Amino acid sequence: MRERCCGIVVLLLFGMCINALGAFVGVNLGTSVSNLPSPSDIVAILKSHQITHLRLYNADPQLLKALANSSIEVIVGVTNEEVLRIGESPAAAAAWVNKNVAAHLPGTNITAIAVGSEVLTTIPHVGPVLVPAMYSLHKALVAANLNYLIKVSTPQSMDIIPRPFPPSTASFDASWNSTIYQLLQFLKNTKSYYMLNAYPYYGYTSGNGSFPLDYALFRSLPAIKQIVDPNTLFHYNSMFDAMVDATYYSIEAFNFSEIPVVVTETGWPSFGGANEPDATIQNAGTYVSNLIRRVSNDSGPPSQPTIPINTYLYELFNEDKRPGPISEKNWGILFPNGSAVYPLSLMSGRATANSSEVYCVAKDGADEDKLQDGLNWACGQGGANCVAIQQGRPCFLPNNITDHASYAYNDYYQKMRGAGGTCDFDGTATLTTVDPSHGSCIFTGSSNSSGGGGFSPPALGPSGQLPGASSKLQMSSFQLFILVIFSWALMFIFT
Repeated sequence: MRERCCGIVVLLLFGMCINALGAFVGVNLGTSVSNLPSPSDIVAILKSHQITHLRLYNADPQLLKALANSSIEVIVGVTNEEVLRIGESPAAAAAWVNKNVAAHLPGTNITAIAVGSEVLTTIPHVGPVLVPAMYSLHKALVAANLNYLIKVSTPQSMDIIPRPFPPSTASFDASWNSTIYQLLQFLKNTKSYYMLNAYPYYGYTSGNGSFPLDYALFRSLPAIKQIVDPNTLFHYNSMFDAMVDATYYSIEAFNFSEIPVVVTETGWPSFGGANEPDATIQNAGTYVSNLIRRVSNDSGPPSQPTIPINTYLYELFNEDKRPGPISEKNWGILFPNGSAVYPLSLMSGRATANSSEVYCVAKDGADEDKLQDGLNWACGQGGANCVAIQQGRPCFLPNNITDHASYAYNDYYQKMRGAGGTCDFDGTATLTTVDPSHGSCIFTGSSNSSGGGGFSPPALGPSGQLPGASSKLQMSSFQLFILVIFSWALMFIFT
């Protein structure tokens, strides 16, 4: 018993250290795959791509066993077929927790239970027992002394918010008012989080031209086309942010606050049928790369700027056995052999966030005209080697101004920082410890212990210091504090 308790304390403290590092991007694992790798191979693939967070749609015992001692944080899923039984029987909930959670601790780092998947919009007849199922599972966790380690929530789709724009007027479907209130009360009481499935792909394709493609792909828009909430005057640089904010405002409409939103599904299909022209490898690569960059900046949407948006990509592999349109089978970011479907930098920037390497990249949402000017300057007067971003070269894809500017900015910065060159480019650049390399496109990093001097190149050259750089130092101090607590706890346990 003592060893089990020690293991759980270690897991909890480890989780605190991980969470202190900021926002993360994880992945969902669907299993409708003809040649699905073995559980041990799946874990090896996750590790090879530094994927630190995984969501399962079930509680597959072989996979949970394979995940033991991997440090990967796992959300286990109650399937939609199981929700009704658990909601009607506390004994069934207790048995489910004992079999699918407690039996795998402390070796497997289970951090949450996702109860069903989009229950209210896909199986509405089960809706009335959804929250009772969550309470029963939570009570089972309390009985096992695991409630402080594992949260309970339920993923819901954006369809439960009929009119998400403008975000400030968004509200949940009134027909579910009673259930939603109970759900939010549960999340508040248990200090859990709202699980949101947010798909700008569907928001764009069903919008009939209401919003530009660039808005769905995190690409910056010219001033005359920027998306603005007329009530708050908040500018939305992406449909993703608008969807998350619509959820926060919907929660607020029920007079609840301090319930963070975690995006449990998002992504973009890499292939589709003739009537799905936007399902392309280029769009998928652009969306996912920009999403990772967006999440890794540790900020929230306009209404909640200090709450990072932890996010899970849909999904790890293409599920060729799924029914429906062609695009439905092509959301995977990796092939079953572990190679990438398209160039991207996997996965959680948090794996390298405390690295000694720093990179200079384009800011999310930076004005495209300024980025183009900065790119031209870096590749010209700045002396950056921009061959790698030419067509047919390793860093040409994703083919967009933000990624190309990032490569040029970084090449300039790494060459010139010793002579005083800085990372600014008329306010369009920022320093990061998240390695932007992807596939065969390699970004050179440099130690952040040596500084850049006061050299200020003319016009478009880097001329500033990273806003908020001190916050990174504060975060490191916090991590040190956590490690001290961790060490103290271990001394207490083993003495």
